[in-house]
Amino acid sequence: MKALISAIFVAAALGSAMPASAAGDHGHGAMPMAAATDGMSEGMVKKVDAAKGKITIKHGPLKNLGMPGMTMVFKAASMDMLKKVKPGDTVHFVAEDVGGTLTVTQLESAQ
Repeated sequence: MKALISAIFVAAALGSAMPASAAGDHGHGAMPMAAATDGMSEGMVKKVDAAKGKITIKHGPLKNLGMPGMTMVFKAASMDMLKKVKPGDTVHFVAEDVGGTLTVTQLESAQ
């Protein structure tokens, strides 16, 4: 019985250690994306709300924040960022927790 429990535990541990794309699980609406250079994450702009200073990005894992891939709304650190992108653009970006608000602090077009 102990051997069976151990085998189940090992299988569960190995399954959770696999990347979501390798396991076929893209939970949270994650999109399999390559890691961007210079510690930036990659994503696709879904919506730009310049009036509210916000941007919605469908992104891969945000390693610096320990977050899996998903689609979420971020505050933009500057309004100028939002003028450079539009929905459908692939971007490289850095998101940080600024005073409790997830904020895009760097943003560049990947095209």
